[in-house]
Amino acid sequence: MGERKLNKYAFFPGCVAKGGCPELYPAAVKVANKLGFDLVEMEDVGCTGAGVLSQEVSDPINARTLAKAEVLGLPIMTICSTCQGVIGKANLRLQKDPEYREKINRDYLAEEGLEYQGTTDVKHMLWILGEDYGLEKLKEQVVNPLTGVKIASFYGCYMRRPSDVLQLDQFPDRKKYLEATIEILGGEAVATKGKGQCCGFPILSANERNSLEMCGNHTIEAKKKGADVMVTPCPLCHLELDGMQPRAESHKKQKIQLPVLHLPQLVGLAIGFTPKDMKMERHIVSTKSFEKQVQWIEVLSKNPV
Repeated sequence: MGERKLNKYAFFPGCVAKGGCPELYPAAVKVANKLGFDLVEMEDVGCTGAGVLSQEVSDPINARTLAKAEVLGLPIMTICSTCQGVIGKANLRLQKDPEYREKINRDYLAEEGLEYQGTTDVKHMLWILGEDYGLEKLKEQVVNPLTGVKIASFYGCYMRRPSDVLQLDQFPDRKKYLEATIEILGGEAVATKGKGQCCGFPILSANERNSLEMCGNHTIEAKKKGADVMVTPCPLCHLELDGMQPRAESHKKQKIQLPVLHLPQLVGLAIGFTPKDMKMERHIVSTKSFEKQVQWIEVLSKNPV
């Protein structure tokens, strides 16, 4: 098969970036293209299960996705923390248990001529920027530094635990890549206690009150710490923290109005794309207050979407 091309990935965008928050997918692709990533978008692959489906149901689905990436000879790049976590868990379980791996291959994948071998990995775009591309190289691409902008980092739960799935012992900087990226882009990282907690989305349908409480607590805490904007690497967190924020305001009986960006959008703004390029007009919470803080210099991508 030969040595794989650096920065070439099997691209797994996930459901929410194309469905619930469709502005996130084109923004991510524009940024990846401009940074020189060679993306082979994965076709005919299913939702990871988002941590909601049982292991019995989700593991065969995710084994199939991993097997398709193995056919391509590429690691998977995702822009979703939840996808990262769920596929990563399935990958680790299958790698550790040969009998389970054989059962999944025999009962689910063989019919398609696929075989999961455990030879590929899944990496969030955040990790790729930190480990494959390099943050110093990213700094060279910045034309609109986010100087003076206070940015709250919100990882969500799947980018912080479990540590064995995330390989945090091997790659300890994964615990702080979001803050490091914010600072490379010229912004000021604002730390909150809730940055590694659940956003509230997974329980929205089962317990709306608690979900809105969590959304309100996270955004209010960031606002109290002086944040002008919040950034998350997870579309589900974006869907909750942006989309549910007006309802969280009603629930908490106070205004919040904290703009929330997905990680590729923040990177895109700093490397020359405009808010319109990043589809920010589609956000529920207006981003205008944040946009006024940045001196925009539009630099057209060589590979527009």
